[in-house]
Amino acid sequence: MKNWMFALSMMCGSLAAYGESWYGETLHPEWRQTFLVEEILYEEKTELQHLIIFNNPLFGKVLALDGVIQLTEGDEFVYHEMLIHVPFLTHGNVKTALVIGGGDGGSLREILKHKTLESVVLVEIDPSVIEFTKKHLPSLSQGAFDDPRVEIVIQDGCQYVKNCQEKYDVIVCDSTDPIGPGEVLFTSEFYGDCHQLLSDGGIFVNQSGVPYLQKEECVRVNKNLKDHFKTATYYIGAVPTYAGGFMAFGWATDREEAQAISIEELKERLGDVAGEMKYYTPEVHKASFALPNFMIKTLNGSES
Repeated sequence: MKNWMFALSMMCGSLAAYGESWYGETLHPEWRQTFLVEEILYEEKTELQHLIIFNNPLFGKVLALDGVIQLTEGDEFVYHEMLIHVPFLTHGNVKTALVIGGGDGGSLREILKHKTLESVVLVEIDPSVIEFTKKHLPSLSQGAFDDPRVEIVIQDGCQYVKNCQEKYDVIVCDSTDPIGPGEVLFTSEFYGDCHQLLSDGGIFVNQSGVPYLQKEECVRVNKNLKDHFKTATYYIGAVPTYAGGFMAFGWATDREEAQAISIEELKERLGDVAGEMKYYTPEVHKASFALPNFMIKTLNGSES
């Protein structure tokens, strides 16, 4: 009886069961995941989206937008360390950076660890994301928004890259998934505009969803990147709360043999990064570009 009732609760999304509240996330009709809600810490319906932060006993504070889990205190370090340090340490001398999205401040936090950095621009469409994460999830940004090297621009990311005249060594697109409202940030036009803003040897990266469950998006993003960059591929990282397997990070650059950097060189460059990593290592960096066979076949169109 109890198992049947639990299965029913899983089907119904956010509800009370046995005196407990559960937050349901459904990204795919065949599969969903739920989180125990100990306490709702913040909830708001803005002009752009529905925001909620609640506490979970395993993952700590959880942030969700429009019914989709964006991050948790417990495992956000995996996502942010891989999104930032792989391109930054590959480049080796990042002075200027651009972040599209990333209003929670986690990417800024990791970027500011790099001693070579002179300035970073963060473009966020919804100012409420920044304000409520600063207040309710301060562990994400750790004061990054107040750093004098940071410039915050409240604007649509597509419009910003189309009109911007600056050049950046690394561009990071820290957006929602390549479906729904965030889909415009995965188009060939957007990638072309980003390509124009990169300095010589610059690198573009983005989060590109879970390739096992988002195969079509994986292929489309890679194709759109290849329209503009000499090299376009993925690297991967395992973030527990992003359901469906490992996450893919899009990688695009005109740099020659950017992935050929040695572990020894990465270790040397890591000496210019403040603080310690919880997930990233030079060995993980190198291994993250080794894609599983199903993904390789998906990308070259040979998967049966």
